[in-house]
Amino acid sequence: MMHPIKHFRTVFRHRRRVIAHCAKAGILWRGLMHDLSKYSPTEFLPGAKYFVGERSPNEIERREHGYSSAWIHHKGRNRHHFEYWTDYDPITHVMTPVKMPLLFVAEMFCDRVAASKVYQGKNYTDAHPLAYFERGKPTRAIHPATSDLLESWLTMLKEQGEDATFRHIHEMLKARQDY
Repeated sequence: MMHPIKHFRTVFRHRRRVIAHCAKAGILWRGLMHDLSKYSPTEFLPGAKYFVGERSPNEIERREHGYSSAWIHHKGRNRHHFEYWTDYDPITHVMTPVKMPLLFVAEMFCDRVAASKVYQGKNYTDAHPLAYFERGKPTRAIHPATSDLLESWLTMLKEQGEDATFRHIHEMLKARQDY
């Protein structure tokens, strides 16, 4: 059964939170551009079909078909996903994760915090995004430096809260600091 209105509301709530988080991090434009591909038929229709509310419809589509067409489309168009950042290693000729630009790591952080808030609802705490990150760590193919930076920010969020973490990210971006 299709749930287009419920799916639209979830995507809208998520994007609204990402926009607010990106504004705090000093990257409002990335927030405004965030996840616009979710409104394309390739992503929106499976999202509405597999909508369950408490987790990503991509998980349900993946269980049914062995893959998620919506996710494959999404990760190939949105640079805030580490899965976008893979390329052939020039020496080994094997597809390998590459280090993400800082701007997109910051957007990824905002995305993960917003997703945790949407899916956890009133049960959300600043520890949830780190716990989610840690659960997926053994199977994740992400550049080690990118993983370490994201984990440090998620840990800071858990230990020091949103204000301190967004201030820190904003300062790093403003200084064009590398990691």
